[in-house]
Amino acid sequence: MIAASLTNKSPITFTYREELTHDDYHVPRVLSALDPATYVGAPLGDYGVTAFASLTIYDGERVIGDYTAQQRVSKSYNLYKEPTHAEVERAARDAVRQKIDDQVEKDTSRLAQAAKDEPITQAGSLDR
Repeated sequence: MIAASLTNKSPITFTYREELTHDDYHVPRVLSALDPATYVGAPLGDYGVTAFASLTIYDGERVIGDYTAQQRVSKSYNLYKEPTHAEVERAARDAVRQKIDDQVEKDTSRLAQAAKDEPITQAGSLDR
């Protein structure tokens, strides 16, 4: 959303950063092999990804917006169906980007005003 509103001559720039953490949980094979529920599709574990993202928007060297979000996505698997790690990662990235977009959308009028104004007062104006 932010990138689409910029032009080559705009003094508005931004930095965006994502960090991903992966985790897996697996039911021990001995337990799952002996459990009859395994053969009717009971979960054998799950793959999880936690995405952390930060977006900072600058007008020249002045910060006019600073946003962070975190989202965890997990998908379980069973004997018959297993999600890929890439699938879970993509879902986590999409979810955290949506959270950032929602924050920016709520702040659109303040960002537009800040881009026109002189430097904003430091205390409280960027807090959410």
